[in-house]
Amino acid sequence: MFIDQARLTVQGGKGGNGSASFRREKYVPRGGPDGGDGGRGGSIYLVADPQRTTLSEFRHKKRFVAQDGGDGAGSNCHGKTGADIDVFVPCGTLVSEDGKLIADLSRPGDRECVARGGRGGLGNSHFATPTHQAPRFAQRGEPGEQRELDLELKLLADAGIVGAPNAGKSTLLAAVSAARPKIADYPFTTLEPQLGVVTVDIDASFVLVDVPGLIEGASQGAGLGDRFLAHVERTLVLVHLIDGAASPQEALAQLAMIERELELWNPRLLAVRRILAVSKLDLPAAQRTLEAVQQTTTQRVFGISAATGAGVKELIGTVYNAIQAERTHAKERVAEVVLRPQEKPTTSTVSIVKEGHAFRVRGRAIERVAAMTDLTTDEGQAYFHRALVRVGARRKLERAGARPGDRIRVGDQELVLS
Repeated sequence: MFIDQARLTVQGGKGGNGSASFRREKYVPRGGPDGGDGGRGGSIYLVADPQRTTLSEFRHKKRFVAQDGGDGAGSNCHGKTGADIDVFVPCGTLVSEDGKLIADLSRPGDRECVARGGRGGLGNSHFATPTHQAPRFAQRGEPGEQRELDLELKLLADAGIVGAPNAGKSTLLAAVSAARPKIADYPFTTLEPQLGVVTVDIDASFVLVDVPGLIEGASQGAGLGDRFLAHVERTLVLVHLIDGAASPQEALAQLAMIERELELWNPRLLAVRRILAVSKLDLPAAQRTLEAVQQTTTQRVFGISAATGAGVKELIGTVYNAIQAERTHAKERVAEVVLRPQEKPTTSTVSIVKEGHAFRVRGRAIERVAAMTDLTTDEGQAYFHRALVRVGARRKLERAGARPGDRIRVGDQELVLS
């Protein structure tokens, strides 16, 4: 079964808690704080694997959680780092979150971190100062990222065969490659895209995809056409195969319909190099269909017969040359691109929103501090109030009308402004 879409929940490991410990040894009366840091939580990576061809393994396993980091301990012992998880996906997998593309894993070995593990909390040895030499405060581990991801597989092929049902696409693919798609004399025999490697010479080959037959309304989902058309978006060349067994009028109607559906699905496909071919040239009626199609265009229309091999070698040679030309043009376009200097990252911003009788403080940095601070302790609250001043949140709270004694909320935490 061909599966080309999946939804995953990924969660990075929580960072380990820092330790609030003090050195206690004989003859060392003032050993001081020696709490170690917590270990970082494990992260989750998606890795492009050329050995995988579908997303079927995610039909049942949809949630991946990385290992938490270990807690710190006394004697400045740091917690163990949580183990990372590599989730293998087929090459050509697009990763999106809330409709926004975040990764394109198109090459073997491409690796993308999709859920970062939380940082380990700092032990109390980091908070000792000349005026506060015995801190009993240590940070908690930061929670790991949690995300809902949508995976979509778009097969990576150099060329694609498109056409109406029963045009002979699978027969052509079987004739020029080692692929063995199901072939029968009824429409929609092919229910899922098929890949094959076409060898032109000893060191010359390309990947060809046979897309199941397209019908009227395919761009809107008719006959699952929207899912099939997605697999030709990355091809360099399209072979538009026309059924030679159809009458000239039917063939021209098929040609117009396929062109229209390609445009409706993605107008960019109109710029993809297309090679026209009429199949089943071994049938008497196919020659008239070939002549009718040729009269509608100035480009050459190939007549082929996958059964006898007539015209197939010439067609494949033309497809290979077109692919090579498109690769060259793509390299030239990349060479002409002037890379813009990277913009400097913006500083963390803090915003204040009134929530009933409380004030909500929003900002990635301050929310991380809140998640890593134990606000049930006096020292933890003092540390967090200093962080509010440090990031400018205290000043914005006062401008918004907050006064000592008012309740403020940061992330999942709530405390009283002092």
